[in-house]
Amino acid sequence: MASLTLPSKLNPSSSSLFLDNNQSSLIIYKRSIKIKKTHSPVARLFGPSIFEASKLKVLFLGVDEKKHPGNLPRTYTLTHSDITSKLTLAISQNINNSQLQGWSNKVYRDEVVAEWRKVKGNMSLHVHCHISGGHFFLDLFARLRFFIFTKELPLVLKAFAHGDGNLLNNYPDLQEALVWVFFHSTIPEYNRVECWGPLSEAGGSSSRRGPTTPLSKIPRPCLEDCSCCFPTITSIPWSEDPTNGQVNDDGTNQGLGQQIR
Repeated sequence: MASLTLPSKLNPSSSSLFLDNNQSSLIIYKRSIKIKKTHSPVARLFGPSIFEASKLKVLFLGVDEKKHPGNLPRTYTLTHSDITSKLTLAISQNINNSQLQGWSNKVYRDEVVAEWRKVKGNMSLHVHCHISGGHFFLDLFARLRFFIFTKELPLVLKAFAHGDGNLLNNYPDLQEALVWVFFHSTIPEYNRVECWGPLSEAGGSSSRRGPTTPLSKIPRPCLEDCSCCFPTITSIPWSEDPTNGQVNDDGTNQGLGQQIR
């Protein structure tokens, strides 16, 4: 509501001036100017953009920091609780399926899973993200999900490194292992593989992510039985060997997401 005032000085920038013919007086209607602040919504999967160790719960299931992943399978399952805003990281030999139960997990598929692989004697961390497939909701927001996953991955990698810190301290060579990120999608544009560089640097910023890696550059295990590749079979059930699909001109793989459940 407007208020009536009769100031000695008029400020045209903050008041409106009208002449009342009946009373021949100046009536100043002061308008209160309110600045409406706008906030751009930020979609997140894993809570704050800054990693907080206090919000990370780590579960060791059948493995410890004394066993090198080149000799014993080692897998990470990372999930986020919308209720508590806390992260749960399970470190085990296989995917911790108990974390992925419930209708919300099956619909949103916001988990990130990873496994250590030794290919021809070189260790690498293979990270898998489910972009789309299996539910129309995921297909509808595939572009947004791809954007969010790429933004959140540095935080995810920091959670891996912090939760399994004793392993990395005991085997510092793992810090220099390359991080391969597999985006699984039924949409070719988001069905891709990227190399994010050494683990010690990959968790720094999403700006480190590179272009889609041609399949010829992705490390392939030996076809015959050997001692330089381990494990021989992936511990991630909805993962597919990217070298089995058809390759597009831009290096993406049409077969990468076909076995996603």
